[in-house]
Amino acid sequence: MIDIRHFEDLGAFRIDWLNAKHHFSFGSFHNPKRMGWGALRVWNDDEIQPGTGFPPHPHAEMEIITYVRDGAITHQDSLGNKGRTVAGDVQVMSAGKGIRHAEYNRESELTRIFQIWIMPDERGGEPFWDSRSFPKDDRAGELVVLASGRKGDDDALPIRADARVLGGTLKAGQSASYALEPGRHAYLALAKGAVTVNDETLGPRDGAAIVDEASLEITAIEDAEIVMVDSL
Repeated sequence: MIDIRHFEDLGAFRIDWLNAKHHFSFGSFHNPKRMGWGALRVWNDDEIQPGTGFPPHPHAEMEIITYVRDGAITHQDSLGNKGRTVAGDVQVMSAGKGIRHAEYNRESELTRIFQIWIMPDERGGEPFWDSRSFPKDDRAGELVVLASGRKGDDDALPIRADARVLGGTLKAGQSASYALEPGRHAYLALAKGAVTVNDETLGPRDGAAIVDEASLEITAIEDAEIVMVDSL
C-alpha cells in the first residue's frame, strides 16, 4: 500500500519568518488520520527566513533529525553544543530526559529543512546532539543511511529507535531499490524533483506512506532528491 500525500494537501502554518507544511498532525494542524506512521511522529517541511529561527525551547523523549535541503541551520543547546549544518547534511538531537535548543538561519538566503521526529524505543536517556557531512557523490543513484538505530549501520548518526533515515539523489531515468522488511513502515518525501515509487507518481515535496510492500523501486522522472524513514 502506497498512500500519496500531495504537497498542496499538507497541513500549513505561516508567520512572518516561517512557512511550514506538516505531513502529520502538528501544532494547530490536526488530522486524526495522520497522527504518525510507525514510529515516525512528525515530518515538517520548513522554510526559514534569513536572520530568523526557532528560539530556545525544550524537548524530551524524541529523536529529532534535521535534513537541510537549502541554506544552512545553526544549532545551539543547553549541553553547550554549537554547530552549523549545510544543505545535504544532517543533524540529530536525541532529546532523552530533556534538552533545550535553538535553531537559527544565520545565512543571507532562505533555509529549507525537513524536520523529522521519531519516537524512541527507550525513555529517560541522556540527551545528545551530533551532525555529519555526507559526501554528495556517495548518494548518487542510491539510498544512503544517514541516521539509524539499527545494528550494522555504523557509519550513520545514531538514534535511539529501531529506525533508519535515508537520503539519495537520482538523475532523470535513474532507479534505486530498497527492501522493506515485513511489518515495517516507510515514509518517503521529495526535497526536489519527481519520481515513481512502484508506479505511483510523486511530485516535488510530495510524501508517500508505504506499508506491505516488500520492495520499493524508485525511478526519477526528473532529477530528484529523496529522504525516507524506515521504522516499525
